[in-house]
Amino acid sequence: MTKLNRETVIAEALDLLDEVGLESVSTRRLARRLGVEQPSLYWHFGKKEELLAAMAEAAMLPHAAAALPSPGDDWRDWFLDNHRDFRRTLLIRRDGARLHAGLLPGAADLGRIAHKMAFLIGSGLPERDAQMAMLAASRFTVGSVLEEQAEAGALRDAELPRIDHDSAFEAGLAMIADGLAQRARAASD
Repeated sequence: MTKLNRETVIAEALDLLDEVGLESVSTRRLARRLGVEQPSLYWHFGKKEELLAAMAEAAMLPHAAAALPSPGDDWRDWFLDNHRDFRRTLLIRRDGARLHAGLLPGAADLGRIAHKMAFLIGSGLPERDAQMAMLAASRFTVGSVLEEQAEAGALRDAELPRIDHDSAFEAGLAMIADGLAQRARAASD
């Protein structure tokens, strides 16, 4: 048996998530997988919600490791790339968007968010519009991935046309960025 520590529990929980999906992740099942009694998990996580939050945070590490924007970067290119990377990260894990949905940012995330907002504002975008565009694009991304992952797990009617999720995501994201650019132009006139 592997030494049971917080990181091991999170890693095994994420592997379990990939195998069985979010609905079937339980502390009982995880304990069995780890070869321990269920109460052993409560040494590291007082309740299942704490475990799920830790899993979501760990699942987002690839996006959290992405380079932050620099003052010379084009805001639109960065905005699009940031949300593409967010989408890719959510798609890494089965039910990644469901796991992430409703998660509040942690302390480290708040610093990254502040940097991103300062970059957008420093690029000449009105603060409120930049905030709302980031929120809208983030929620659009999570919603897009929720639908994409739900479709992947469901049987589809052969009569319905398949959705090209990549194209649909790119089109919606471009509309948000175009709207932000239009509002920025109007604010500068």
